[in-house]
Amino acid sequence: MKRTIITGTGSYIPEVIQKNSDFHGQAFFTEEHEKIEQSSSVITEKFQNITGIAERRYITEDLHSSDIGFFAAQRAIEDSGVDPETIDQIIFAHNFGDVRKHTIQTDVLPALASRVKQRLGIKNPYCVAYDILFGCPGWVQGVIQSDAFLKSGQSKKTLVIGSETLSRVIDVYDRDSMIFADGAGACILEYGETEGDAGILSTAAMTHTVDEAYYLFLGKSNFPEADPRVRYIKMKGRKVYEYALTNVPLAMKECLDRAGVSLEEVKKIFIHQANEKLDQGVIKRLYKLYGHNEVPEGIMPMSVHELGNSSVATVPTLFDRVRHGELKDHSVSTGDIVLFASVGSGMNINAVCYRI
Repeated sequence: MKRTIITGTGSYIPEVIQKNSDFHGQAFFTEEHEKIEQSSSVITEKFQNITGIAERRYITEDLHSSDIGFFAAQRAIEDSGVDPETIDQIIFAHNFGDVRKHTIQTDVLPALASRVKQRLGIKNPYCVAYDILFGCPGWVQGVIQSDAFLKSGQSKKTLVIGSETLSRVIDVYDRDSMIFADGAGACILEYGETEGDAGILSTAAMTHTVDEAYYLFLGKSNFPEADPRVRYIKMKGRKVYEYALTNVPLAMKECLDRAGVSLEEVKKIFIHQANEKLDQGVIKRLYKLYGHNEVPEGIMPMSVHELGNSSVATVPTLFDRVRHGELKDHSVSTGDIVLFASVGSGMNINAVCYRI
């Protein structure tokens, strides 16, 4: 049996820890530019109760998204043991490119994938490097895209990177800004004979744009005196929550059904780390779709409490940490079936069913 296999993973967790208490003293405003009169300590306490986020990670001033993507890529290559010159595709998933500290301008020329290829020193011209924009599900979509290229014979080894520095595009006057974080994860994918039916078993993806296209968007600051020409990441939080709760379980079920895998066979679910209550709600609804009222303990590793929402980086960093035994009480072993799933701007949803 030939399948697409993950042969190496790597991640980069930024050094700067931004705790909820670091937002104490920050003035917050509504999208109607009205000041929120509650104290920032009350706001952050409510925020943590809803999202589960106690702290998040930001990159240092000297780094950019392509830099930390390179660090994660290096580790994935070392973990896999592949010769970088044999990699024939580099797919870099992000949403905002490189944004320098104290600016709000996106830099995607050259593509971030090209920057990583250059830093890796890969000379092979047939190693094609390109970026994809798919919201928070970007890394998972890169894996899906790689699987298609590998199965078609157009590729043999791919490097898929998910890296984002949302700290560079947040509106500090918006309460939602506390959700967002920085990080990077990467993997090497190869196609070949497998033992025990290992590899990618199935994939699924959705895009909803009728009413959903602008649930996440770039908009002006909540601060009434801010420059209206400058745009920041904005989110219709309630709509995103309801959308994800309704649709993500359906995509996950579709993926499992395509694989012919029962829910009971799934060892771990690596879901986009957006919000603790949202993720818990999605998993509960998935299990209800299969007629189960109880969710097995330990099925869903979580990192949002300490790392926040780093967009495209949440799933690959979470998987890398569990795969290398770096997340307490969670592990995966040969033969385990895991499910990757994500949701984000687009609105996009995807899932991958994978046997270790």
